[in-house]
Amino acid sequence: MSVLDSVERTGNGYLVNANDWNEESAEALFAEEGIVPTERHWDIVKYVRQETLDGNEPNERGIMKAMGKLWGEKVTSKLMYEMFPLMPSKQGLKIGGCPQSTRKGGY
Repeated sequence: MSVLDSVERTGNGYLVNANDWNEESAEALFAEEGIVPTERHWDIVKYVRQETLDGNEPNERGIMKAMGKLWGEKVTSKLMYEMFPLMPSKQGLKIGGCPQSTRKGGY
């Protein structure tokens, strides 16, 4: 039984209650998304989660800028999509236990 079996989720797999999130549920969501997480994946997930809890909805450009500062290098959109192929902000939000993005594009 997966840790995700015990939490309520939307039809698209997002957690209904952000308080149900923990690193164990994030690991299960990474696996569902077919992503083997690295420390950098975790950096992005934790960043988008904190931004969302602070009342912001992070977009691709904001994530790249924040990770560039954190990692000390220029972060490209190509790198973001290699890490999160179905859109960094959307997959990051999902894995971070946040509500689904209402944005249409990456910017």
